[in-house]
Amino acid sequence: MPLSKKLAAEFIGTFWLVLGGCGSAVLAAKFPETGIGFVGVAFAFGLTVLTMVYAVGHISGGHFNPAVSFGLVAGGRTPAADLVPYVVAQTVGAIAAAGVLYLIASGKTGFDLAGGFAANGYAAHSPGGYNLRACFIDEVVLTAGFIFVIMGATDHRAPAGFAGIAIGLCLTLIHLISIPVTNTSVNPARSTGPALFVGGWAVHQLWLFWVAPILGGIIGGVVYRWLLETTPASRGAA
Repeated sequence: MPLSKKLAAEFIGTFWLVLGGCGSAVLAAKFPETGIGFVGVAFAFGLTVLTMVYAVGHISGGHFNPAVSFGLVAGGRTPAADLVPYVVAQTVGAIAAAGVLYLIASGKTGFDLAGGFAANGYAAHSPGGYNLRACFIDEVVLTAGFIFVIMGATDHRAPAGFAGIAIGLCLTLIHLISIPVTNTSVNPARSTGPALFVGGWAVHQLWLFWVAPILGGIIGGVVYRWLLETTPASRGAA
């Protein structure tokens, strides 16, 4: 598959993730009387990944997330040469989606970016008031778990055809755990799109949502790769 088409798929997939996930948080989470709340937002993020994994995963691998790309390179699943182009396509897709979401959300009287616009934050900007240490640990550990599940679900020894379901449900679970902590990133591109529109504190705190998820992604990829490594003796026994 030409790299240009892979990058287009990553752009589209990340666009969909941010529009669907962040859109649910901005437009529907607190809607009067029928708001979907944290649970609804968690499922929205999971559904965006699930649907796009099946739609374009066979084209690009369905990363839609710089941390996933770093993790899959560390895990030996993705060529290192694809890393930077993938990250650029994902980030541009996220920013484009945030722009579309802004155009929709700003059509309502009283809309104010000060409400957060689904941006990620720590300390005073954590939904639950969690400090920097807690937010950093949260993002590292949950991203590592996410990559571990992706590696396992897409392994050639795993049941065929179910990877998208496992990955989507894993992302849903991650959001159920961590929306109160950081508003859930585990995805630097997802964090970048809204942060650029909010500006100020969101941009100042954006570093955490690049460093921690990428570190977690690398850990998850390396651990899964190590888990599958076998000694010559054990390979012969198998």
